[in-house]
Amino acid sequence: MARLKTHDEALRQRLINRAAATVFDRGTAALSLRQLAADVKTSTTAVYSLFGNKAGLLASLYEEAARLFVVRLAGVPSTDDPARDVIRLGIAYRAYALANPHLYAILFLESLAQFEPAPEGQREMLEMYQPLVDAVRRGQRAGQFTEALEPEVVALACWATAHGLVSLELSGNEPPGLPIADSYERMLDAVVTGWRAV
Repeated sequence: MARLKTHDEALRQRLINRAAATVFDRGTAALSLRQLAADVKTSTTAVYSLFGNKAGLLASLYEEAARLFVVRLAGVPSTDDPARDVIRLGIAYRAYALANPHLYAILFLESLAQFEPAPEGQREMLEMYQPLVDAVRRGQRAGQFTEALEPEVVALACWATAHGLVSLELSGNEPPGLPIADSYERMLDAVVTGWRAV
């Protein structure tokens, strides 16, 4: 009879989800492998077997957050309207953040140095940004966006707008009477319009 595998992907995912919630609520210093194991009703041996140590767990947290974000953006198809694609990427950005606030915080609200991602995780950081850069570059070639600045700069300005709005929404710091959910897409559209070719 085959031996039952207890340190499987399902357990790994439960540990990552719980660890992400702990980091979100109390920061990386509050993350204890012993407490994490108890919270998930497993052994510290299982945690060490899956992640090696706390540094390995933190790196895995970042890499999982980045992987899921890349998957979300990859689900936004490229069309013959790159300017609209930029807006759709911004919508996907917000959808990820609302669905995964703990993972979003790890990616964009915490210091990357705390997580020490492996080179693969750092590559995923570039992959997170690339779809937006590609959409802007296509928009410049199509005459939709100004070519006065590099596509990376235009993309960063669009990203910063989405990030700022989403961060205000998640933190509950929206201006009174101005819920971001009601006007998020219109605000992205205004930013994209500002980068249109004259």
